Amino acid sequence: MAIRDDAHRNHDALFPNHVSTLKKTDPELIEVFDNWAFGDVLEDTTLDIRTRLMVQLAAMIACHAVSEYRVMLGAALHVGVTPVETKEIVYQAVPYVGMARVFDFLHATNEVLQSRGIALPLAGQSTTTTETRFAKGLEAQKRIFGERIEDMRAVAPKDQLHIQDFLASNCFGDYYTRGGLDLKTRELLTLSMLAALGGCEVQLAGHVAGNLGVGNDRAVLVTTITQLLPFIGYPRALNALRVINEGTSS
Repeated sequence: MAIRDDAHRNHDALFPNHVSTLKKTDPELIEVFDNWAFGDVLEDTTLDIRTRLMVQLAAMIACHAVSEYRVMLGAALHVGVTPVETKEIVYQAVPYVGMARVFDFLHATNEVLQSRGIALPLAGQSTTTTETRFAKGLEAQKRIFGERIEDMRAVAPKDQLHIQDFLASNCFGDYYTRGGLDLKTRELLTLSMLAALGGCEVQLAGHVAGNLGVGNDRAVLVTTITQLLPFIGYPRALNALRVINEGTSS
């Protein structure tokens, strides 16, 4: 078996002048994987290359794949994903995978950016204050999920209402309201992280609905999971597709 011409071109478009040591030590695996991930998987995608790289970066954070993330971050910057966008992907991960995991990726991102001569910190993207974060976060929640957010707050046990407040003020008020990425992209990144985490099917179902609410249709969701498949594996990808099917069946 040899690496197909189209797979070779697609790979080199992301990693120009890259010399793979695995082609020497594990040539059969690299031939199979590259033909699939950079050939078959890309044949029917409707995602533009920038969005494809961004959702893959988000999934790699959720998988805690730091080494692969570094390589893919270089590819993302090469194809035009901006430094601000790369940082916002990492920030968006904090409420979904936790800061304990994100720390490694924050440092990795900083190192990659600085190695390219990009000065840090980047321009701030926050749009809320201590006084406005709750109201603006709740507004963002309702924009994505509709008025059912009020129903969720109404039925929350009294000893857990603070979690609903955190969701509004922190998850949405601190992160979703930031600049650098639009709401549709943030929701797609969130779906990618939840799919890659696995075991989050209840939350994934909510964000399938959220994605539909902001304009990411079934075709976008299916092609996103397809582009994540080489990096998150079949079980998590198939679970995510089942949730998408259930959420778009009507």
